[in-house]
Amino acid sequence: MEQQGLDQEIAQIQNAYNVITEFLVQYSFSILGAVIIFLIGLWIASKAANLVTRIFEKHEIDITLSNFTSNFVRILIIVMVGVIALGKLGISVTPMVAAIGAASLGAGLALQGMLANYAAGITIIVTRPFVVGNTIEIKGVGGLVKDIHLGMTVLTNEEGEEINIPNKHIVGEILHNSFANKLVETKFNISYQSNTDDAVAILAKVLADSPRVFEGDKAQVGINDFNSIGIEIGIRYWVATESYFQDKYQTNAELYKALKNANIEIPCPVKQIHIQEH
Repeated sequence: MEQQGLDQEIAQIQNAYNVITEFLVQYSFSILGAVIIFLIGLWIASKAANLVTRIFEKHEIDITLSNFTSNFVRILIIVMVGVIALGKLGISVTPMVAAIGAASLGAGLALQGMLANYAAGITIIVTRPFVVGNTIEIKGVGGLVKDIHLGMTVLTNEEGEEINIPNKHIVGEILHNSFANKLVETKFNISYQSNTDDAVAILAKVLADSPRVFEGDKAQVGINDFNSIGIEIGIRYWVATESYFQDKYQTNAELYKALKNANIEIPCPVKQIHIQEH
């Protein structure tokens, strides 16, 4: 019995060996051809991706879009070569292509929000409405642009918070870009007895001399309005977004000190109550 079982195992091994040998003899050239085609395809894909990268670098196109496009070209060529290699082996790729198409359609419907973000990201990178380091505001949300990804744009503020905005909420919306700076607008009153020309000149000089104010000589100071308290002075100047509040507070303190040293009165609101006796 043991001898008979051993003979059966040997026969099975022999049959398997014959099948493998017959397969290799019949399909060896096809397998070799498919492997060669696939290796050549990998080489072509790498060369094509590098060529795309060099073209983008030559035209100084954003590195994010460059990497995305080169990787897409590489994957596309590899898929095409894979289909050709499978055809060389005699494997029909038609059902596979149909299945991939159906799966891609389903994935596209499920991930349309993500795809919309990617499409918007490509638009931002190509049109460049803003770049890293700019100060932007969309739908009331603003900050300094820290990074631009295909799917989202990352902002940061003076507190160090990171704000991630999906790119589909940026493209097509009203975008405010003040580059690396942010506008400070303030106003206060001086008394009607004060010389407005002197007050405006003093404030303009403080802004022009301040190292914290961006292009201080272009800051705007003037009479904004008149009211029951006094003459309202309006001030507009720019400071770096990354230190917005710190520069604003220090600059406002310098403006106040300059007015105080010049004996220009800043009146306080006063309510007068008259009591009539009957």
